[in-house]
Amino acid sequence: MINKTLATCSEAVASIFDGATIMCGGFGNAGMPGRLIEALRARGLRDLVIISNGAGTGPFALGALMGDGGVSKWIGSFPTPTATLFRERYLKGNVEMELLPQGTLVERIRAAGAGLGGFFTPTGVGTELAAGKETRVIDGREYVFELPLAADFALIKAHRGDRLGNLSYRGTMRNFNMIMATAARTVLAEVDELVEVGAIPPDDVHTPGIFVDYLVQVARHPELLKVATRGEDAP
Repeated sequence: MINKTLATCSEAVASIFDGATIMCGGFGNAGMPGRLIEALRARGLRDLVIISNGAGTGPFALGALMGDGGVSKWIGSFPTPTATLFRERYLKGNVEMELLPQGTLVERIRAAGAGLGGFFTPTGVGTELAAGKETRVIDGREYVFELPLAADFALIKAHRGDRLGNLSYRGTMRNFNMIMATAARTVLAEVDELVEVGAIPPDDVHTPGIFVDYLVQVARHPELLKVATRGEDAP
């Protein structure tokens, strides 16, 4: 019998290694897999490459991971002013940043998940973001070529899951979590509820279990629960 569930987040992240490239779902704090990220922090790994839309918004979960010193590079779109721990390390030259337009970030991840070799986009043409990249004029308009973006691991957050790994999201959990689940060699999910197989209606299976390697049912991180209370991904 297939059973992809694990008892703890620590078990889920046990196979992550130094130097791994890791996608972390979420848009700001909404839909962030906070418990998995805290378990990752406890590993004390080094030279991690983190792919995430934001760079953390406080001294917990992703923000704290950035401040721990184990992240050598961040790839994302919004290092907001509240990402103070990342900002401090970046200004000291302790972490590398690859900044991408949000649409480009999503499409690079989608391309990896779809097995594509890349794509041309007009976004970023004529800016520093296009430096060193191939460009091409198509129908009189200039485009820049972007490569797919894959990862060794994806840490994602869903509302419900079953032992086969089928996942259902709620509210703003439907952000980077869904697309990241397609673009990593190993996908680790934390869920609010673990339900019986068949309890999630087929139309509500947003990530099929074939994409998910392990999942764990766990209470939300207390700081991230505040986001849910505001209704952004409320249970």
